[in-house]
Amino acid sequence: MTSEQKGARILVIDDEPQIRKLLKVTLQAHQYEIEEAATGEEGIVQCSIAHPDLVVLDLGLPDMSGMDVLVRVREWSSVPIIVLTAKDREADKIKALDGGADDYVTKPFGMGELVARIRVALRHVAKSVQEPILKFNELIIDLAQRSVMRSGERVKLTPTEYDLLKLLAANADKVITQRQLLQQVWGGHHSETESHYLRVYISHLRKKLEEDPTMPKLIVTEPGIGYRFVTPDPEI
Repeated sequence: MTSEQKGARILVIDDEPQIRKLLKVTLQAHQYEIEEAATGEEGIVQCSIAHPDLVVLDLGLPDMSGMDVLVRVREWSSVPIIVLTAKDREADKIKALDGGADDYVTKPFGMGELVARIRVALRHVAKSVQEPILKFNELIIDLAQRSVMRSGERVKLTPTEYDLLKLLAANADKVITQRQLLQQVWGGHHSETESHYLRVYISHLRKKLEEDPTMPKLIVTEPGIGYRFVTPDPEI
């Protein structure tokens, strides 16, 4: 665990005592500090007082929807929020991500997966200070020059391809929904035709950046939801 993650304060907002206990014991074993809240209102108050480094938020709360908590916290805080949900419908996941969640984990969940998602979210925050150059092993994106290098060679991208790559890479390891991509790259309202364009442009990027475009490891699809730029393991 990196130094910036060690001792990170995590707020767990969940009305199930057994879940809170499980999360507290497991996350404390990973050297995280844990705060708890059993209701949405309590969670909002705790978030404002405790200033957590990350929030784990259950969508099924007794006093208000977890989505309402998400929206209210996002009015004044950019703290990473990982949603826990028993709802596995794509529409629910998309709604949470569009509402400001950084990631989601579907119940029942494995603690190993949740801890991994927490580490990624905290790592992303640690990197969130805007850098002019993004480096992912042999892939280098120079934001100031709007240039992309792969294995020392310039990658020729169209303006739209570059804008898509920049948005995905700047939010590495986060799920970006199709709607978010369309709005930020194409702007305004979008149609089914533009949704098709998105798939085409993602395909073009994979052909230019992936070792095997048919089995992408860098730009992966979150079925029915969107895409995730995966930070590659450091080269040894």
